[in-house]
Amino acid sequence: MKMLPFPQYLVRVGAMGNVGRFRAVEPVQFTRHCRVICRTVRGLEVGEVLARVDAVQSSDCDGELLRQVAVEDDLLLARLEKNRDAAFQACCELLEERQIENVLLDVEQLFDGSSLYFYFLGDVSDELEALTSALAVRYDSQVQFSQFAEAVIAGCGPDCGTESAAGNCGEGGCSTCALAKACH
Repeated sequence: MKMLPFPQYLVRVGAMGNVGRFRAVEPVQFTRHCRVICRTVRGLEVGEVLARVDAVQSSDCDGELLRQVAVEDDLLLARLEKNRDAAFQACCELLEERQIENVLLDVEQLFDGSSLYFYFLGDVSDELEALTSALAVRYDSQVQFSQFAEAVIAGCGPDCGTESAAGNCGEGGCSTCALAKACH
């Protein structure tokens, strides 16, 4: 008898809504819009199931789909959200105080609390990096950066990395989109 692999799902994770393919670690069925805990290269994250993708089984997964979000998880998520909101406010105040012109789009804290991501428009200067590193220590997390606007403005579009893409996009994606993928 042939063993079927555990189901795979498309799941949206992260503050910027990245969609990836995740393999369930148990033979559990997850419904569309179900909130789940995923293990990604960044750590443990909360995601939203978009679709099951059995028709195209692939060994290329972005992580593991561990389980559905439990009631107890909501208590931790509320605490993480308070920490995230406080980090956002503190960063905005420091940006204004130091007259740094970058725009802070969002702050994201992973479900496992190990990383705090600051999303800015524009380039990340040494001064900005020092500021957010200090905030990360204050809020007890590693700091991570994502330069979101450059990919949105200069990226070649949704077909990046395919023959039908516009511009100078190759098989691996254009340099702008490759930067955005590296920041996931």
